[in-house]
Amino acid sequence: MTSPFLEVEDLRTVFHTPRGDVCAVDGVSFRLTAGETLGLVGESGCGKSVLGRTVMGLVSNSRTATVTGSVRVGGVDVHGLKPSERRRLWGPEIGMVFQDPMTSLNPVKRIGTHLTETLCRHLGCSRSEARKRGVEMLREVGIPEAARRMDQYPHELSGGMRQRVVIAIALACRPRLLIADEPTTALDVTVQKQILDLLASLVADRHMAMILVSHDLGAVAGRTDRVQVMYAGRTVESGATGSVFDDARHPYTDALLGSIPRLEDPPHTRLRTIEGTPPDMARPPAGCRFRPRCARAEEHCGHVSPVLASLPAADTPGAGGRQVACHYPIVLEGATRGR
Repeated sequence: MTSPFLEVEDLRTVFHTPRGDVCAVDGVSFRLTAGETLGLVGESGCGKSVLGRTVMGLVSNSRTATVTGSVRVGGVDVHGLKPSERRRLWGPEIGMVFQDPMTSLNPVKRIGTHLTETLCRHLGCSRSEARKRGVEMLREVGIPEAARRMDQYPHELSGGMRQRVVIAIALACRPRLLIADEPTTALDVTVQKQILDLLASLVADRHMAMILVSHDLGAVAGRTDRVQVMYAGRTVESGATGSVFDDARHPYTDALLGSIPRLEDPPHTRLRTIEGTPPDMARPPAGCRFRPRCARAEEHCGHVSPVLASLPAADTPGAGGRQVACHYPIVLEGATRGR
């Protein structure tokens, strides 16, 4: 088997706030090889973006945060590096596409400046060479009139083109790992498809590893190899994307899939929702954190926190690597979605 390029082991990210400690990422582990795409899904506030930023090294030990566990990129412990050493990884080894391209780009700097800064710093390019490569990158991500766009400011571009610029910056130094944090937020459906198709083609062409962070299950379903479902900072289910989506075993995953509107439903059909709200992470409930919203919960769930465990191979034929953190996982074939 190909050795993993990214190894995350028992990662915990705790923020120290006036209300108390908030464990935004709580014991998450996974591995990712070159050419593989992992989807991180879950409701807003479940810890997806914090996990991505912690893997990147943007969240590290400080007065306001504590990070434990390990993140190894190409065998290098990211959080064991000095800040200056960590910055050398950003660009050549790890690239990140942030959620909002309008706030990710400096409004008083031209597009060309954003691109050439990255190339000059990490690859030692001259300004003329960096500008030439910047134009090539804009063309590669599908921006028309690339040379003219280099001299424009972010506000002069549409949302879709700004997102493509952010992708171009993240890929400028040809990183081996790309973290795409909600790359299609606030974009219309047509542009969403273009951006996701672009990312998929770039991953295939460059043989990169990619983490796709999204709350859009449809975006993740057809463009990832594996999926990891997160709830309240923890992984509740993981496995091959097709296996998880076709045969969800955790009640939360099942409820998420049940919340998707269906084309076959008649007009004005009431949308299915997950009852209740996500927990207050400063004061999480005891036991299983999904228990207050789970229809399958028993008294035991309120006292003992479930451990992420592998399902027996005989119970998941053709779906090796399935893991679920639930005392009473769904095992009946054809279980009702969202019950």
